[in-house]
Amino acid sequence: MYKIGLSSCGFALTAENFEKLEQNQIAAIEIALPLDQCNSTDYKEVQKLSDRYHIDLWSYHLPFCPFRIIDIASLNPELRENSIKLYTSLIEKAADVGVDKFVVHPSAEPIAPNDRSDRLKYSMQTLDQLAEIAHRNGAVIAVEDLPRTCLGNTAQEIQQLISANDKLRVCFDTNHLLSESNTNFVNQLSDKIVTMHVSDYDFVDEKHWLPGEGQVDWQALLSALQQVNYQGVWMYEIGLTAPKTISRSRDLTFADFVKNATAIFNGKTPERIS
Repeated sequence: MYKIGLSSCGFALTAENFEKLEQNQIAAIEIALPLDQCNSTDYKEVQKLSDRYHIDLWSYHLPFCPFRIIDIASLNPELRENSIKLYTSLIEKAADVGVDKFVVHPSAEPIAPNDRSDRLKYSMQTLDQLAEIAHRNGAVIAVEDLPRTCLGNTAQEIQQLISANDKLRVCFDTNHLLSESNTNFVNQLSDKIVTMHVSDYDFVDEKHWLPGEGQVDWQALLSALQQVNYQGVWMYEIGLTAPKTISRSRDLTFADFVKNATAIFNGKTPERIS
């Protein structure tokens, strides 16, 4: 139904892991690195591994913390400018090895109600610039929906953010919406969604649990994605080690993600490891 992908937030970009990805028929990855590894990573070597093991470098999650260094919606113009410089460098490096989708958080947090209007304005200004930078490198910016007081915590606000530039697209995170349903978000953003982050939660706060461990209705969500003709990858954004919010009898393996996706695609309830 969809190619299965996995964010590298939970594993190192080594030959051993690329081989395991191929063995488990995981077809794509999202490069997601801590800030201190973004510039030191050898992207040409990552490209060689992706070619050798037939793993698509589907997307790149631009770093979003620490907030004192990165915040495209900051009230501080110097911080916004430094964020643009960092992102420009990373877009150029990753686009050079074939990445054509760059996921970006539209803000840091928390955001005070009195600051929200200004922060939206600055985020949109920055996203407009980033959209053009990505376009020059043969890529698109995918703005991610976020939880809590962050910008982009509703479909309406994501629509406002991406109106800054018609080249902007959306990364749909299935465990971030706290005031509306996932299916409503999909229906509202429809063909603007070019990639997604798959994980489960309890509707109280983001959890990044494995589907089946939370409250998401995966069959309803899958149906909504099909109705809007989503053409992207089923990209899990989940670490192999259990977060503090849940207990599991063991760490996850690459095979667990394939088994989980296969169950969902076949209309079944995924098995719980917790």
